[in-house]
Amino acid sequence: MLATDTPLTEVVTATQGLDIDKVPTLMGDTVSLNSQGKTTILYFFAPWCQVCHASIGNLQALFQKNENIDVVAIAMDYTGAKEVMGFTSQHQLTFPIALGNEAIKHAFEITGYPSYYVLNEENVIIGKSMGYSSELGLYLRSL
Repeated sequence: MLATDTPLTEVVTATQGLDIDKVPTLMGDTVSLNSQGKTTILYFFAPWCQVCHASIGNLQALFQKNENIDVVAIAMDYTGAKEVMGFTSQHQLTFPIALGNEAIKHAFEITGYPSYYVLNEENVIIGKSMGYSSELGLYLRSL
């Protein structure tokens, strides 16, 4: 995983051709992986990941209870949009779901699922984690 205190501009600069401001979403538009003036949690998941299924509800609860926190989930290692749609529908997710790719996986040094990065308002990584996290654990990482 990337080190804390890493500005996202360094991640993008190191990966030529990667535009994290216009990542395609499940709904056919684009989303930015940059913080939009709020603390932001980037949640990297795979639809087949059982730990992701177990922990995504905690992320949804945190998002619903905290208007000062943005969440973007990035689907990785999926076979098609239908597989990702099944995952999001099963968990009734209301935050944006980006369709990740190998360039994003490499840039963010994702080696397992779920992986989380917490960004501050200045787009600097202030927290990170891999594996299951409770709602409280996610909240504490976002402070």
